[in-house]
Amino acid sequence: MDAADLLHQLADVIDGHCWDQLPTILHQDFTCSLVHTGEQFDRDSWVRLNAEYPGFERFILQDTVACGERAVGRAHVTGTSDGQTQQFAVATFVTARDGLISDITEVWTDIGATPPDGTRPS
Repeated sequence: MDAADLLHQLADVIDGHCWDQLPTILHQDFTCSLVHTGEQFDRDSWVRLNAEYPGFERFILQDTVACGERAVGRAHVTGTSDGQTQQFAVATFVTARDGLISDITEVWTDIGATPPDGTRPS
């Protein structure tokens, strides 16, 4: 499976909350880096993070660009916290090896954040 197919499968598994399927698409030597927090995860700890994340609801892949063993996707993520809906945008960079995902780098941001100058584009 190439990186684009794996990224789409990853999105389907996460959106479907199919946590028992998640390890089956991740390489044994899998690593994940979260750029926005500096956190690093191995396969087991990343699966656990996703499965146990409080309030997670949806992961919708909106765009994908790929070439061979590399793919990047832009997704919209929703969840709840204290009864309030939260929305995030995430860029997920995937590297494939041996037909599995060997590496993910993710960059998350809140949707609707106010720009530093306090203005919003119209």
